[in-house]
Amino acid sequence: MKNILLFASLFFCIAAFSQQKFNGLDMNLSNLSRLSDAKTRSISPENFSGGKGQGGMADPREKDKRNVANASNAARDLGKGWKVNPFILIEPGETITIAEMEGPGAIQQIWMTPTGNWNFSIIRFYWDDEKSPSIEAPVGAFFGMGWNEFAPLNSLAVTVNPGSAFNCYWKMPFRKKCRVTMENVNPTERMSLYYQINYTLTEVGDDEAYFHAQYRRSNPTKGAEHTIIDGIKGKGHYVGTYMGVGVNNNGWWGEGEIKFFMDGDKDYATIVGTGTEDYFCGSYNFENKVTRQYQEFSTAYAGLHQVIRPDGVYRSQQRFGMYRWHIMDPIRFDGDLKVTIQDLGWRHGGRYLPQQSDIITVAYWYQREPHTGYPKLNGRDLLEVN
Repeated sequence: MKNILLFASLFFCIAAFSQQKFNGLDMNLSNLSRLSDAKTRSISPENFSGGKGQGGMADPREKDKRNVANASNAARDLGKGWKVNPFILIEPGETITIAEMEGPGAIQQIWMTPTGNWNFSIIRFYWDDEKSPSIEAPVGAFFGMGWNEFAPLNSLAVTVNPGSAFNCYWKMPFRKKCRVTMENVNPTERMSLYYQINYTLTEVGDDEAYFHAQYRRSNPTKGAEHTIIDGIKGKGHYVGTYMGVGVNNNGWWGEGEIKFFMDGDKDYATIVGTGTEDYFCGSYNFENKVTRQYQEFSTAYAGLHQVIRPDGVYRSQQRFGMYRWHIMDPIRFDGDLKVTIQDLGWRHGGRYLPQQSDIITVAYWYQREPHTGYPKLNGRDLLEVN
């Protein structure tokens, strides 16, 4: 009898679990056929509010109002409902809220094509009622283009496509609301921005954490070490690193080890890598042994997607861009987290060379709010790449 009752309980538990309502998030090919009550919405310059039935309402006759009918001249013969306002303009020194949405829900995809110097355009995300952003970075670095030059990037979380199409698929849940801003710190040039933020209004589970990203630059590194992130407090998991390296010496530059200090670690970290190219899922200097050149690669979870080679004139510095997404192997922490990477090359006699490279990073992680405040973002002169 006990066995029958146990079997019946197990059967009903399985049946109940299988019938749980799908909230429309965590999409993949296996659940693509499942129906849900989630509502799909999208914010773009053609529908600033994301409201149902409120897209494409710009009037080309309102061309005197900035960011209302920026393509009014092209659409002057067609009228409302055509391509009247596909982009916005952001003046020097101006910050514009490009999206604001009421929750609960989650951003599922972002596409944008910012013009001008990507290091002079700062993107910020604010979750719920927070006053300091959970995401703050130059828009180029956030999408893996820290050196302000296009390079194809083809991964699960981020893609960068010709000519300058930035896309990301990081899941970004929020409960009350979300606000996204773009700041133009360029003192002389106006930027234009085409963009679309696709999101879903749906239930958000209690175990859903908030997405965070933080930019840092060491130019040059001090003590042959760069801090990717520190001061993280709370429970969460680290999910990715973008790193750009500008090399100031000859020879192989990537002997440095990455270290994850978590949950009270002091002098010695819990997780220590074996070398820079190893952490970014390459090996032996990222070198093609046939051509004896650096070999770019871009895969679902890791890549050396950018190698900037000197041209003998003004493009004088050798630079590299790489990424590592911890999608299948997130680094989980319960109380605190700090991440550093050493800046090591080789000197004569088979000895390590403590370097003074130019290193740009963006750290990506999820955690419960509230988050600790971020260091003040670099000034315009330190954001610029020369």
